[in-house]
Amino acid sequence: MSNRPNQLIEAEELARLLEAGEDVRVLDVRWQLGNPHTHDDYLAGHVPGALFVDLETELSDPPTPRLGRHPLPSAERLQAAVTRWGIDDGTEIVVLDAVGATAAARAWWVLRDAGLERVRVLDGGFPAWQAAGLPVEAGEVDPPGGGTARVRPGALARVSLDEVAGVPRSGVLLDVRAAERYRGEVEPIDPRAGHVPGARSAPTGENLDERGRFRSAAELRERFESLGVEPDRPIVAYCGSGVTAAHTVLALELAGFDPALYPGSWSQWSNRDELPVAIGDAPGDPA
Repeated sequence: MSNRPNQLIEAEELARLLEAGEDVRVLDVRWQLGNPHTHDDYLAGHVPGALFVDLETELSDPPTPRLGRHPLPSAERLQAAVTRWGIDDGTEIVVLDAVGATAAARAWWVLRDAGLERVRVLDGGFPAWQAAGLPVEAGEVDPPGGGTARVRPGALARVSLDEVAGVPRSGVLLDVRAAERYRGEVEPIDPRAGHVPGARSAPTGENLDERGRFRSAAELRERFESLGVEPDRPIVAYCGSGVTAAHTVLALELAGFDPALYPGSWSQWSNRDELPVAIGDAPGDPA
């Protein structure tokens, strides 16, 4: 089973590492769909020394109908960011946001996929830091630059557009968007409403408890097993554009499973008119 401490860190532990002067780089991925003021929120208060990370430009390539709204960043784009953030091979990286790690998990996945193994998510994010009564800093923090770590994307499991349709035949495909978007009742962003045929609804928010922190490994495992997840079957997560699906990949790892990510997600699938769409509560027939 996954070692929970290797994936998550509590606010108090992060504070101790920072106070001791350890080689830790804190990345504040303050992104939220439909909220253009996240940088202002960061400027108003953040973990001391935390660097603001722009998910749109540093953790994603430009959007295209062919690849989706948040394509994974190219190696060149990510390398430039890692260098600018001042990350070396031995640097421990802690990523956080203010929305239950639904954005921070994107940084966690991208950096681990690039071969940077010492990456943890601050459980509960900035609200947990505040709730612990820890110091808060305002204003911009300038990236130090000069980071020597080299990125090598491709370390984590992923599936392509051509592969995802077949996942429900042999495994479990989890759609982690809100249930009403899965059912096709609303679609505020992408060209078509509904879900990939054969996918099962597994909203991201259900990975968290009432405090906005990850549920225990046992609780997460029970949740995913109820959705048909089994250790010896393929497990793939997708969302609207590949961002919050990383949150469910993290939750699956905490529960002891070995999941894959479909990065293009619904924003890629729904732009292909020739691909089928399922509507309603049932998974529908696999494509």
